[in-house]
Amino acid sequence: MSENPDKVYEELLNRVKEIDLIYSSLAVLDWDQKTYMPRKGAERRAKMISYLSGLGHEKFVDPKIGELLETLKSDNYDKEEYSDEETNIRELDRQYQKYKKVPNSLVRELSETTTLADQAWVEARKKSDFSEFKPWLEKVIKLKHDYAEAVGYPKEPYDALLDDFEPGATVETTGQVLDNLRTDLVKFVEKVLGSGKHPDTSIVEREYPVDKQELLGKLAAKTIGFDFDSGRLDVTTHPFCTGFGPGDTRITTRFDPKHFNNAFFGILHEAGHGIYDQGLDPKHAGTPRGESVSLGIHESQSRMWENLVGRSRPFWEYFFPIAQGIFHEALRDVQLDDFHFAVNDVRPSFIRVEADEVTYNLHILVRFEIEHAFFKGDLKVDDIPAAWNEKYNHYLGITPANDAEGCLQDVHWSNGLIGYFPTYTLGNLYASQFFVKAQEEIGNLDELFRNGSFIELRDWLLKNIHSHGQRYRAEKLVEVVTGEPLSHQPMMDYLRNKFGPLYGI
Repeated sequence: MSENPDKVYEELLNRVKEIDLIYSSLAVLDWDQKTYMPRKGAERRAKMISYLSGLGHEKFVDPKIGELLETLKSDNYDKEEYSDEETNIRELDRQYQKYKKVPNSLVRELSETTTLADQAWVEARKKSDFSEFKPWLEKVIKLKHDYAEAVGYPKEPYDALLDDFEPGATVETTGQVLDNLRTDLVKFVEKVLGSGKHPDTSIVEREYPVDKQELLGKLAAKTIGFDFDSGRLDVTTHPFCTGFGPGDTRITTRFDPKHFNNAFFGILHEAGHGIYDQGLDPKHAGTPRGESVSLGIHESQSRMWENLVGRSRPFWEYFFPIAQGIFHEALRDVQLDDFHFAVNDVRPSFIRVEADEVTYNLHILVRFEIEHAFFKGDLKVDDIPAAWNEKYNHYLGITPANDAEGCLQDVHWSNGLIGYFPTYTLGNLYASQFFVKAQEEIGNLDELFRNGSFIELRDWLLKNIHSHGQRYRAEKLVEVVTGEPLSHQPMMDYLRNKFGPLYGI
């Protein structure tokens, strides 16, 4: 043993924490780009992001990082499974072995291209013109192919991209999960849509002034546990959450003065992400032990607060009188049951982020199938709008009228986030399974929600999920928390138990 392993480990953590400051700075630049940056600042911003991305990558794949990891592994410094040390060494080694294969020039080019592509997407979406975005998407796909070939993959290039968001995921494993869900879900959607029952959705399509929407949204986010002393809410084109590190988590939304659901449930969704980020252990900041497990687990937190909590009747037994006080003109003549039914309307829709719980995962199936096809080369980029419309017709029985409500609605491809979409469905599955366990261990969640008490659930999530950081991979975390492997059954049980009575099926 040539070196003191404690000092080697300390040096490793010091190095990665320094690198994390670069990525926190990048997160600030990205957030500003999507919220306040003037349009003409895109070219300069792209160069800034490219430079810092390259610098972060260069420092992380420094051979010295590899030497420190090898020393610690050979000294069995990580011998206790799931300890803080084992977690950091295991995950840093996984990342190092993967990213050292990627040329720094590719990292910089990808960062610059996706920054410019994001601005091109914003403009193309405004004009509802896919042809304006097409050349940028082709560039992004080419660069992501180069990336996949550099890092390697089990069976096909798309596996490399899935692994970035859900470590260990492959087309085969993810496809099996989606296939299992598809069979039961499609049948249930048919039953709901065939029930003949429909809520009065005009209730949520009245005049809802933006300032009052912001007031109620912030109040709800704070009540479920989002700390505004460590975060803030802003407006953007496509809502997102980002964390800069301990004490600074940003959430965003978009407002529609004639539609209640969009911003309110969007804020709950992003607050769920934010609560997860705020629940990560600050003493481990900048290391895997202080980072989220995967995008699927992250999504489980946002979807849980948005839907399993935020669209539940007990939630609205508490919040509806508050909403009536704020939106007196819009809601004074509305009954709680009618409002609750309206915010749980199930019908085919074009926009994923506004989709109901029952049909939402059909939107994900469309995206997964299309991006897998174009990444494999089975679908030309020119043909994406037509393929998108065909799949919406197949799965939801509707056809988008234009590109903005079709294939241009999501920001992900412009940001290079190919392989991200399946994590939304994984998140729904994780959320349902976690929620069942939370109900078992906490007790009567419905009664707590009726009384405006949501901290018990937040604290349970903090203890069982947030505080672990990357101690466990997603698949293992589900088993540790629930005692069972991931299954689509808890989500289907939840949908049947909730929407069965609402729709009389």
